Amino acid sequence: MKAGRKRYILSFLLIFILLGLVIWWNICSGSISLTGEQIRQILLGDQENGTAYNIIWEIRLPRILAALLLGGALSVSGFLLQTFFGNPIAGPYVLGISSGAKLVVAITMIAFLGKGITLSSWGMVAAAFLGSLLAMGFVLLVSVRVHDMSMLVVCGIMIGYICSAITDFCVTFADDSNIVNLHNWSLGSFSGMTWQSVRLMAVLVLLGVCVSFLLAKPISAYARNMGVRIGLLRVLLILLSSILSACVTAFAGPISFVGIAVPHLVKTLTKTAKPLLLIPGCFLGGAVITLFCDGIARTVFAPTEISISSVTAVLLVPVVLVMMLKKRRGSL
Repeated sequence: MKAGRKRYILSFLLIFILLGLVIWWNICSGSISLTGEQIRQILLGDQENGTAYNIIWEIRLPRILAALLLGGALSVSGFLLQTFFGNPIAGPYVLGISSGAKLVVAITMIAFLGKGITLSSWGMVAAAFLGSLLAMGFVLLVSVRVHDMSMLVVCGIMIGYICSAITDFCVTFADDSNIVNLHNWSLGSFSGMTWQSVRLMAVLVLLGVCVSFLLAKPISAYARNMGVRIGLLRVLLILLSSILSACVTAFAGPISFVGIAVPHLVKTLTKTAKPLLLIPGCFLGGAVITLFCDGIARTVFAPTEISISSVTAVLLVPVVLVMMLKKRRGSL
């Protein structure tokens, strides 16, 4: 067996082992402790009622699946953006795309809740997608004139700050009940997930990831500046990265640094730049890291839950800094 293929197998095997461990940890942990035997009986259908059953099936499992799906979506979105811009620190959060989605969702929520109308999941996704496209449009306009990597990132951060400032301004003048809803959502959290939400995000996320995987060969050619229909592929990359990041923002709010750090961690683990391997690797790696961070967010200070973006920032910012320093040393 070739050394490269052996490394790929071992890398994915490690990711699957970690995935199983974090899933089991998140099922077991929480403000209410459950034994392994209780969990086994509930999962196998031997126990179909009671408090423990509701905790597992109505609270923890939907939350776990949501973290897996949305974490994977965020990571794949980051990989697509890094490929599109040829920029190793491009990502939905840094480039202001998540903030743009947050702005449009916040304005839409205020408008609907002010009239006593609850915004549906489809409405949240549509609003977030529109916001993602608007923010992406501004970034693309800037990228035409700015070719320096650091300046593009700075411009993306500025766009994010502007969107966040407008969001805060809108929230300030919203009704008190709306402010509570917006505040909890804007911090980033997987709490309150339902099976209906999980089904919707599963359709959107898995469809987006599957299309990205089918485009692996054109993406590889694009990254190497080889002959490929650049115009169409760029449009597809923008649409896919926008809808994946929009799903995350719509259902869980803005989540920082997963989209930047995970693709680099997967590249380091697999020692490859092949999209055919990196796309599923990023999805699984993003799922593992996001679920791990969510477990920390809800258990460290239980029953108080902290923002998942706080946890991802603490754990993943060092990864981004090390990656930037390595790139800097390599360019000297």
